[in-house]
Amino acid sequence: MANDVRRAEGVTWGGFGLRFILASLLVLATYNPSGYSFADWVWDAWNGDGLGPVHYLAGVVLLIGWIVLIQATLNSLGPLGLLLGAALLGALVWLLFDLGVLAGSGVSFYTWIVEVCLGALLAVGLVWSHLWRRLTGQVDVDDFDGR
Repeated sequence: MANDVRRAEGVTWGGFGLRFILASLLVLATYNPSGYSFADWVWDAWNGDGLGPVHYLAGVVLLIGWIVLIQATLNSLGPLGLLLGAALLGALVWLLFDLGVLAGSGVSFYTWIVEVCLGALLAVGLVWSHLWRRLTGQVDVDDFDGR
């Protein structure tokens, strides 16, 4: 029984991967350089037939997703943790460029890198409280349910 509760509270690599995919989908659905994003869709509608209720609905759904992910990330990482996570991802990208793993140029190339890093940072924010509890044994106040 204790293992079942502990397993439910922990995060697996698969759980992190799912959160990374979902966070990245939100980021990429909002804007990406491919031309297939909410921003492009709204821009085309603005310059064409005009915006309609489906644009508004999609925008509200995306806004809700962003608010949930940003709030969860800020609650678990805090401003300093967010800054340190961004610095770590920046250093990792720099290392990958230096090793020749990443090679490219142009705004589109760098936009994809920033968006993947943003998805990763949001995913880490979603799992950080679980990892913190596992690493230190400390429970975040928001996680305490009184049991």
